[in-house]
Amino acid sequence: MSVAWNLMRLPLMVLAVSLVMGCDSSEETAEKPAEKATETAAAPAAAAVTKVDAARIINADTEPQNWLSHGRTYSEQRYSPLDKINAGNVSQLGLAWFYDMPERRGIEATPLVIDGRMYTTSAWSVVYALDAKTGKELWTYDPEAPKSVGSVACCDVVNRGVAAWGDKVYVGTIDGRLVALDAYSGKVAWDVNTVDPERPYTITGAPRVIKGNVIIGNGGAELGVRGYITAYNAETGKQAWRFYTVPGNPADGFEDKAQELAAKTWTGEWWKIGGGGTVWDSMAYDPDLDLLYIGVGNGSPWNRDVRSPEGGDNLFLSSIVALKGETGEYVWHYQTTPGDTWDYTATQHIMLLDLDIDGKPRKLLVQAPKNGFFYVIDRTTGELISAEKYVPVSWAEKVDLATGRPVETANARYPDPDKPQFTVPSAFGGHNWHPMAFSPKTGLVYLPAQEIPMIYGKDKTFEYKPGFWNLGIDFALTSLPEDPAEAAKLLPLLKGRLLAWDPVKNAQAFVVEHPGPWNGGILATAGDLLFQGTPGGEFAAYNAADGTKLWSSQAQTGVVSGPVTYEVDGEQYVTVTVGWGTAFSLVAAGATQTPISRVLTYKLGGTEKLPPVDVAAADFPEPPALTGTTEQIAHGRQLYLTRCFQCHGDAAMAGGVLPDLRKLSPESHAAWDDFVLKDQMHDMGMPKFASILTPEDSAAIQHYVIKRAHDTRPAEVKQ
Repeated sequence: MSVAWNLMRLPLMVLAVSLVMGCDSSEETAEKPAEKATETAAAPAAAAVTKVDAARIINADTEPQNWLSHGRTYSEQRYSPLDKINAGNVSQLGLAWFYDMPERRGIEATPLVIDGRMYTTSAWSVVYALDAKTGKELWTYDPEAPKSVGSVACCDVVNRGVAAWGDKVYVGTIDGRLVALDAYSGKVAWDVNTVDPERPYTITGAPRVIKGNVIIGNGGAELGVRGYITAYNAETGKQAWRFYTVPGNPADGFEDKAQELAAKTWTGEWWKIGGGGTVWDSMAYDPDLDLLYIGVGNGSPWNRDVRSPEGGDNLFLSSIVALKGETGEYVWHYQTTPGDTWDYTATQHIMLLDLDIDGKPRKLLVQAPKNGFFYVIDRTTGELISAEKYVPVSWAEKVDLATGRPVETANARYPDPDKPQFTVPSAFGGHNWHPMAFSPKTGLVYLPAQEIPMIYGKDKTFEYKPGFWNLGIDFALTSLPEDPAEAAKLLPLLKGRLLAWDPVKNAQAFVVEHPGPWNGGILATAGDLLFQGTPGGEFAAYNAADGTKLWSSQAQTGVVSGPVTYEVDGEQYVTVTVGWGTAFSLVAAGATQTPISRVLTYKLGGTEKLPPVDVAAADFPEPPALTGTTEQIAHGRQLYLTRCFQCHGDAAMAGGVLPDLRKLSPESHAAWDDFVLKDQMHDMGMPKFASILTPEDSAAIQHYVIKRAHDTRPAEVKQ
């Protein structure tokens, strides 16, 4: 096998990297820039573009051959009624076609399939239209986002997919734009900036379209912003409404009554940094209630003692918020983690279910956010019905159903600066962005659960620094032990599983254990199947009733996206996008995969083969002499952990996506300041850091990297 998945060197207490961002926007204009779509020469005759509207999405079960919206339906259940591929014949599944994308970064997209045409995205928000039967390229669109934005993308330059409405598809770009494309040609219909370009914004989430408006949030709270979600007219790109998830400066007045309500739960001057609360992923919509449900992210900084020094719940951080789909007006909220101080976002997958609870039919909303509790909520009123731990939890004993609030354990908020707290879940969460699925045949929710502990401790000397991660916690505590032997001891603490959860009993039904965490999104089908990938490169099918593995295939690279299934000309296909990268892979020291970006599509009797992968031997040249003082190296480590680790790996041990700085050539070391302080690598995504790093800072980071090279260079290479 051409894959190396070295879990022995995965970090235990790596700094969390949830996708979050937002702040006040600049003036927005819908423009028609120069066309950037590329129509493939001699493209095959493509299926006609058919328009998508509300009726089609609402009635998606009447056309199960398609995948019309991010979660297939507005309820986001990711369940397909197709059953030609089923538990009885899935062993005959084979590769039908594959399509390689040139981007070599993380892939998280869920494709849409509409009457024979597939639309998906790659890293850097590049959009691809493919023939869903053959995989032939129809067109591509590159938004040409500046590569420098990668430095403020907390969790890789990923994109989770497009939305479709009318005869257009819509993509949010990594540099904060929302772009409407002609579905047939890929040409730009309109392009609107949704963020203040002077702030560290990104967009990685997939848009949704309701009531003729395209809905999009953003990310970037780690660096200090204010969160919001916005609706834009699908035809014109004109802003229809905006809802802020964190109040602004009270002296400036409030945008609506919800902001006035929220401000009562904050203290200090949170608005100077932004407060956080970005809406970077999950949404769901109930057309009967006309309620849009959004998941809100963590605070900025993470540590509440810094952002809201006199306490408070800090609404609407870590909350599920219900808004009127027509106007964006606030209706209700439920806060999963009041006064969040652990990066326990509620941006994880939101799903709508109609089930009987205590013998009565209820309209439910379910979520398994980062904090480790599985929530069942009445989606009409926001009433909490149940909340139970779905993974081990140390920060809270339980959720009090009478108040809806967690009962926190002693010292959970790490109040003593000299007594950091070992905590589960970590900021990676008991569940992260990877989509769940629900099967009405089994009545079970299936989710990618994980256990990654973390040590939280206060940053005793916190000071806000633009351009850095501003969390208010001690970065050094979150990092991997630099002794490889000590790091190896942490392996048993890192766990991942496919978890089947009964939302009525609010209890575990069964689990499938995986080799490690950060496993892929899940698809459930009427064929009694579950499909899920792993970062180790396996894409597998399981029996939905008991988790028995029925089929698997090696993808040659990490598989973490949400799969889909569809039908063309009476034949059922299963597709998943794959590619090494995303948050965990960037920082997971020593965990490497082949950097391939690809669409994989399977069918019964498929005979296509993937090309062999040539894995070159890793070159580890002799590092420069170690001349840095103990103080310089310590300073360099601190700077590395607040500026460099999210791209080049925890403990200066890259995960195979971007360059491993320990392995730089002598020539690169000689040109170090050209890379760090100047624009030498701008076109490859690394901007100059002269505005936030001094020459002395740059030298300190280099001394730290050199020390790590001396410490970790394999003995057989040193000889």
